[in-house]
Amino acid sequence: MQFDNDNVSIDVSIKVEQQQSVNHVHKEGDAQRLQFDIITLFPEIIHNYCNSSIIGRAQKQNIVSINTVNPREFTHNKHKTVDDTPYGGGAGMVLKCEPFYAALESIERKENSKIILLTPQGKTYNQELASEFKNLEQLILICGHYEGYDERIRQGTDIIEISIGDFVLTGGELGALIITDSVTRLIPGSLGKEESFHDDSFSSDLLEYPHYTRPYEFRGMKVPDILLSGNHKEIDKWRRTQSIKRTYNKRPDLFKKFIQKEISKEDRCILKELGF
Repeated sequence: MQFDNDNVSIDVSIKVEQQQSVNHVHKEGDAQRLQFDIITLFPEIIHNYCNSSIIGRAQKQNIVSINTVNPREFTHNKHKTVDDTPYGGGAGMVLKCEPFYAALESIERKENSKIILLTPQGKTYNQELASEFKNLEQLILICGHYEGYDERIRQGTDIIEISIGDFVLTGGELGALIITDSVTRLIPGSLGKEESFHDDSFSSDLLEYPHYTRPYEFRGMKVPDILLSGNHKEIDKWRRTQSIKRTYNKRPDLFKKFIQKEISKEDRCILKELGF
């Protein structure tokens, strides 16, 4: 069966579940939730980003802490050399074992912690991993650079290899910031409004619904009247409907995961109205 609404067509049979979540308000005096230790040759990149916006506020509220460790500080020559030419020849420079091991071993490990190596060879990062990492006491992130790591950096530590996608970057700092940001916003108290992250794209295997603000009309494009109705029950229903439609059309891979869950009464009613 097909339906056509707002130029969207869907033809599927679905089972879905409304994911429930419990709000927890972070109060002043609560224990710090998560410590990030980022091993990087460019700590200024990390601090410039993390001292602003949500992460900056979370640090001030003692929800997270962001520390950087520079492997150059563990070298033993005046040039602070952290890389060398590869055995066997080839282009580029390879990051040396000694300064990275020393940097890692200088960090005091907490009981509930993980070490992440940012590498294109790793498992692709997603919202499920972010949700898992938010429950840790400590997350240690190792940022690569140049041609790559000496293989023994991988072999000698209990690391998890993570990639943020199938593309090439200059270094691992952007990947580390993506993980830091996505995990921090899931920790209660980090956002101004506790339900904010529950509606984010990927939080329930659905893309987020459309947002609008003033003006009401812009170049002939108007805000949907339902959003001005004041009927919050109907607004919630409209938003849920739009999330389902968007996910099906833009991210069928996510939609496939979504439909494998148990169906809720609310979603069943929405899908029936759409013609399923």
